[in-house]
Amino acid sequence: MTKRLLSFGHGYSARALAAELLEHGWTIYGTTRDAEKAEALAEEGVQPIIWGQGDIEPILAKSTHILISAGPDEAGDPVLNTYGDLIRDYAAQLDWAGYLSTTGVYGDHGGGWVDEETPLAPSTRRGEMRQKAEAQWRAVPGLPLHIFRLAGIYGPGRGPFAKVRRGTARRIIKPGQVFSRIHVEDIAQVLAASIARPDPGAVYNLCDDDPAPPEEVIAYAAELLGLPVPEAVDFDAAEMTPMARSFYAESKRVRNDRIKEALGVTLRYPDYRAGLQALAAAEKPEV
Repeated sequence: MTKRLLSFGHGYSARALAAELLEHGWTIYGTTRDAEKAEALAEEGVQPIIWGQGDIEPILAKSTHILISAGPDEAGDPVLNTYGDLIRDYAAQLDWAGYLSTTGVYGDHGGGWVDEETPLAPSTRRGEMRQKAEAQWRAVPGLPLHIFRLAGIYGPGRGPFAKVRRGTARRIIKPGQVFSRIHVEDIAQVLAASIARPDPGAVYNLCDDDPAPPEEVIAYAAELLGLPVPEAVDFDAAEMTPMARSFYAESKRVRNDRIKEALGVTLRYPDYRAGLQALAAAEKPEV
């Protein structure tokens, strides 16, 4: 039987997964709100669906898997708000459902370690909305749900190189601050491994092996590009948007043992150095 994935909010991470699944004969449907992006998805082999337009039931009825990447907002989870009744109708016939959440649901741990059993205590509004959305998805009867809590995502087209080249990168110094990260290709391989080994109810942290201070990552990116290391700026004195400053409200190290032990995953990029080296090697020098 043909495997069919319906991807709600088919963005950066979902596109990486789709690239892997399409090579194995899957049919992929992806929702988007943007007509131009729909054209790009079609070129990638994904069958695009414009969000909120047309009848999605025939597609959901024949889908074997669903992936939810769309983030919640103040109105709640947009997928459940728009398609919740249909998803509840077809939940029990699905082989697998994945929800992409965030390690922000754990809150601030002062640089300490967290794992999937750590109680959820988000300290930002975004984290609170994610915690609520996780609970809403868990409450869908019969849904074979898997929750993936993602650390900071980087990969092709998303990383520190552009800012370093433009000269706009800064090394924000906040003593004790550490973040966990994950390369988008590793997100894709973890999702594919979960699809191959479904375990409804499971929760997985998606991060690499090396939580690190953000200023170290910026400095290393500059070194790889052969450019000056950006200036160090004290966090308290730095001019930052409220969104950017909120990322520094939490500091923690995230454990990833479960993806290795339960799913047999070997990370392609176990630390930011390996990931940035690969990105630098793949990029063409700017003229």
